Amino acid sequence: MSTPADCPFPENEPLRLQAVRAYAILDTDPELEFDALTRLASHTFSAPIAVVAMLDADRLWFKSKIGLDIPQLDRKIAFCAHAVMRPREAMVVPDLLSDQRFAENPLVANAPHLRFYAGAPIVDPAGLALGTIAVIDTQPRSFSNAQRDALMDLSTLVVTALQARRRAMDLQRLAMTDYLTGVGNRAHFEKALVAELNHSIRAGTPLTVLCMDLDGFKSVNDTFGHAAGDEVLCVVSQRLSALIRQEDVLARLGGDEFAIVLRSADQTSATALAQRIVKTVRQTIPLSAGQTVQIGVSVGTATHNDSASSASALLARADKALYEAKRESRGRSDASHQQS
Repeated sequence: MSTPADCPFPENEPLRLQAVRAYAILDTDPELEFDALTRLASHTFSAPIAVVAMLDADRLWFKSKIGLDIPQLDRKIAFCAHAVMRPREAMVVPDLLSDQRFAENPLVANAPHLRFYAGAPIVDPAGLALGTIAVIDTQPRSFSNAQRDALMDLSTLVVTALQARRRAMDLQRLAMTDYLTGVGNRAHFEKALVAELNHSIRAGTPLTVLCMDLDGFKSVNDTFGHAAGDEVLCVVSQRLSALIRQEDVLARLGGDEFAIVLRSADQTSATALAQRIVKTVRQTIPLSAGQTVQIGVSVGTATHNDSASSASALLARADKALYEAKRESRGRSDASHQQS
């Protein structure tokens, strides 16, 4: 007899997992669209349990659920792991206890003693099964062909909601991205700074902001034209991106001004990064037209430690430190003289 360890895996499992994670939905908060579909499924089929679930590498995670008080299941005992093996049809098990695949499943053999399962695969436009919308009961029951079709229709609505959610996220990313360099824009930076400062205050960890301004950039525009200036901005963005960690936030605030939010970074580590930035940015930049240019950068930093501070005040201090760095000598870094 089969055991929960006999968990099937689709042949396209790596692609399937990639598709699931591309929707960036795992471990997200409840959302109205998915909760509405779960309620509709429960009501339509008079089922005490209904779920919208995503199948991850080793777990079945519930985006929405009715009649369950757990956020996820081990994949080895998830009925959904079997349902995704046939993406184009609903899997219906009238009596789980009479099915050798599930009779020894702990969800069937033990509490809550589940007896009925019907799950329709949630299939993306590429034909990859992301998970299921399913209805479950503690009593055996029949399920007509019309009900199977209705459950498949609900799975189509789940895909529609996923696609709409992805489009909204893409639009939000575009609204937060600098059109020229591809790094964050001012709106992205300000949002990230507020979020990271709140995290810093809660966690009691340091947070540092770097403000940067290119030295000699105007002469590039005046001598070689704005297209060359755009090339320089893109190269500088790439160099700055290569210097920071994945959890840091780089943004172009406008013109030749850049800023970085350094999470859990004190003034010492920020000063070391600022020095690397000055050294890296001043390296020669080749232009597509064949010329080469060399510019500098001035950096100002400000660090939040323990006491409360506003994002605008922290940014203002970093900007003041940048002004001092440019006033004293171009192509250097300076730290705010007062930490919050």
